[in-house]
Amino acid sequence: MRWLTLYARSRQVPAALAAMLIGAVGVWALTRDGGAGPGDPRLPVLVLATGAMAASVGLSGQDLALDRTAAIRWMPRRAAHVLLAGAAVAAALLTVQTMGVSMATTAFVVRDSAGLMGLVALGAALSGGQYAWTLPFVWLSLVFFAPPPTNAPMRVAMWMTLPPGTAAGTWTALVLTVVGTTAYAVAGPRR
Repeated sequence: MRWLTLYARSRQVPAALAAMLIGAVGVWALTRDGGAGPGDPRLPVLVLATGAMAASVGLSGQDLALDRTAAIRWMPRRAAHVLLAGAAVAAALLTVQTMGVSMATTAFVVRDSAGLMGLVALGAALSGGQYAWTLPFVWLSLVFFAPPPTNAPMRVAMWMTLPPGTAAGTWTALVLTVVGTTAYAVAGPRR
């Protein structure tokens, strides 16, 4: 077997991809039957967050000591893993959208998937791969139950649901992507 196949299997990539696709198709089925519609950003955010949380499972290997002593450079592989997982999360929603109802624009999907994967990577660096899903879950819960944003700190907190092109949403997603990916690439998952 090639190293890429072994890496994907050890990081549970097939299971994560299946979970992303099932979540996206499930939400597509809900919107097709008269769901929230294209004006409500919560449904696409839910799909993207579910995909990012599914991808978080693979951010640590089966044996952290083995990962840390391997004779390969992990930093570029970790960064590539986060970025490719973010692309897969975005692609799952964009692909499902081609079959019917458009839930969100491409800019919205790309921004949120990048920010959510950065948040997941930061969670892996801070608390390990098995708990990397907790940061996006807590932030998503805040977004779903918080009142509409009226000031700058609330716009930063509600970045997931802001329209594309909004400065607070774009900058928050960018900072989360860069900080999370860098922290995970440099430090790896916490033991």
